[in-house]
Amino acid sequence: MRLLRVLGALSVVLLSGCAALQATPPTAVHQPMSMRPEMRTPQASQPGAIFQPGFTRPLFEDRRARFVGDIITINLVEQTAASKKSSANAERGSSLDASISALAKVPLAGLAALSASGENTSKFNGKGDAAANNAFTGTITTTVIEVLPNGNLLVSGEKQIAINQGNEFIRFSGIVNPVNVTTSNTVQSVQVADARIEYRANGYIDETQQMGWLQRFFVNVLPF
Repeated sequence: MRLLRVLGALSVVLLSGCAALQATPPTAVHQPMSMRPEMRTPQASQPGAIFQPGFTRPLFEDRRARFVGDIITINLVEQTAASKKSSANAERGSSLDASISALAKVPLAGLAALSASGENTSKFNGKGDAAANNAFTGTITTTVIEVLPNGNLLVSGEKQIAINQGNEFIRFSGIVNPVNVTTSNTVQSVQVADARIEYRANGYIDETQQMGWLQRFFVNVLPF
């Protein structure tokens, strides 16, 4: 009976570990990542007229996103490069020479002809070099989740791709100025304010690229 309990507890631990491998990675993009269009107040139609007030958009207007629930395509063209290099040098030296040539008729006459010398040298040389180069290209279609009082659009969206036994998540959110939206209802990611871009994955392939929890513990607590 006790053995069955131990096996049951072990199976629960193993199943929870497997579930953790397929857990959805956390995100920092604006929430929610999707929004349904708002219900509009129905208006009485006017038969015989070209203009119908029940339409949500004017007849000759470009089909650009401007309402909650509308979609807009983001062209990801992110590319950043940064480098830093620093060096420092310091050097210091000192020397000391002292001697007693002669002493007479004093209690310490035996110290005559004694000499002392000392020398000290200190050097320091430090160098640092760091560089980073990142590129992210692609497209993702997002949803307008809020229209700000000045007309700017808060968009957010996620693209999930399942490859074999793992999932990849591409997420994006930010504030879009409608002026930057093209006639094809697209906007460059470099024109989006407060942009948050994520590329995450889960599964055993991603798990093998991460340090184990016990190893991370020793890295944090060991002083060397």
